[in-house]
Amino acid sequence: MLRTRVIPCLLLKNESLVKTVNFKEYNYIGDPVNTVRIFNELEVDELMFLDIFASKENRNINIKILKDISNECFMPLSYGGNIRSLEDAKKIFEIGFEKVVINSNAFNNLKLIEEIAKYFGNQSIVGSIDVKKSFFGGQKVYSHHGKKKQNVDIVQWAKQLENTGVGELLITSVDREGSWDGYDLELIKSITDNVQVPVIANGGCGSVEHIGQVVKQANASACAVGSMVVYQKKGMGVLVNFPDRKRLEEVLR
Repeated sequence: MLRTRVIPCLLLKNESLVKTVNFKEYNYIGDPVNTVRIFNELEVDELMFLDIFASKENRNINIKILKDISNECFMPLSYGGNIRSLEDAKKIFEIGFEKVVINSNAFNNLKLIEEIAKYFGNQSIVGSIDVKKSFFGGQKVYSHHGKKKQNVDIVQWAKQLENTGVGELLITSVDREGSWDGYDLELIKSITDNVQVPVIANGGCGSVEHIGQVVKQANASACAVGSMVVYQKKGMGVLVNFPDRKRLEEVLR
């Protein structure tokens, strides 16, 4: 196991895996269960699944596909996508997932995080924050898959989620997502400088060097990777893969 977690972040749309660019341009990747089998063989340490339309369309959680994923998966799993209640979280944990990822519903119901933390522990919750440039400049927090701007300060919202009970924070740069151009180091460092919980950097990873940069320069505790683990290279076809571990160890020293 790597000292710094490198977590494939996989996007669900209905019962298929897709990949986006800037939360747009949905490209079909494949069947999630078959993808999990490949990651099992690659001995990945952890997987994250995000249902990108669940909150946006206010859909119920697709327990069937999540159960199929869990039954096949050998590594720890986390899930995010319209978790609206403690009962929803219970269903996710009962089928074998270790963590839930809360984003949009935290804005309407912060007590949800408190309830899940009290019942399952802080380590069971990842607070997710999506950030992108606004029309008038500057970066803003968005929810509902980047569609709804929230009137909160990025750092203050991260601190509030921490104080409410999340055990980790997933910070996504929407502008970098799917770009292969590297993480938003300034954004990630603005969060790691102000919270105590582990921060997972997300959005933009295109090489193992990018992983080393965000860990060493922005103090990320973990890195979510998307395009890099489902495509051969930028602009090329689908190929589920994982970075060479020796190379990862080298850049993370």
